[in-house]
Amino acid sequence: MSRWSVLRWGGDAATLHAFEPPPVEKPCLVVAELQRPALVLGSTQKIEMADRVRAHEHALDIVRRRSGGSSVVLVPGGHIWLDAWIPFGDPLWTDDVAAAAVPLGEAWLSTMTNLGWTGLRVHTGGAEAAPWSDLVCFAGRGPGEVITADGRKLLGLSQRRTRNWIRLQCLVHRRWSAADALAGLSLSEEQRCVAEMALRDAVAVVGSVDEAAVLDGLLAALR
Repeated sequence: MSRWSVLRWGGDAATLHAFEPPPVEKPCLVVAELQRPALVLGSTQKIEMADRVRAHEHALDIVRRRSGGSSVVLVPGGHIWLDAWIPFGDPLWTDDVAAAAVPLGEAWLSTMTNLGWTGLRVHTGGAEAAPWSDLVCFAGRGPGEVITADGRKLLGLSQRRTRNWIRLQCLVHRRWSAADALAGLSLSEEQRCVAEMALRDAVAVVGSVDEAAVLDGLLAALR
């Protein structure tokens, strides 16, 4: 029997980002089931980064999360979002924020390798800025994130913690469009054009990979 629990939470982005530990005392994987599209601003971004008119035109809720530094656009069916919750005292608990993310990244690497991916690696260093990474989360790299051989980000990972829990939020894209990622942000047309070109190939997508296979793979790797 796995020492990990599995739960499913559904709701809008604000509900899913709300920081409430799962109703279990052991490590838990939470499958987040998004119900409405959203532009999610990172913890360091000002609300003025969002263009409310454009966000409304694209039917995007504007939400802030308290983890990660920059924005992510979430669309129902457009990603797989799994959060790992680790309680204080668990073998995976560490006070080192960067080190806490690496084992989960390694579990994702093992899972995706078993599903046919090759040449993946886990970023084990600190956060690395890149052009436009202050605007779009998947433009940069952080500890525990999984990178392809050609430098695209496959897994995005952010973290929030209290004295009792670490929450590691994990996202892989089924599809990626730089234009969509920028759709609700406040940019000049010139900035938007340059950013779209720069971010066009920044992300590796998992396509139609089976979510249940990913979940099973993570549970096996974390075991």
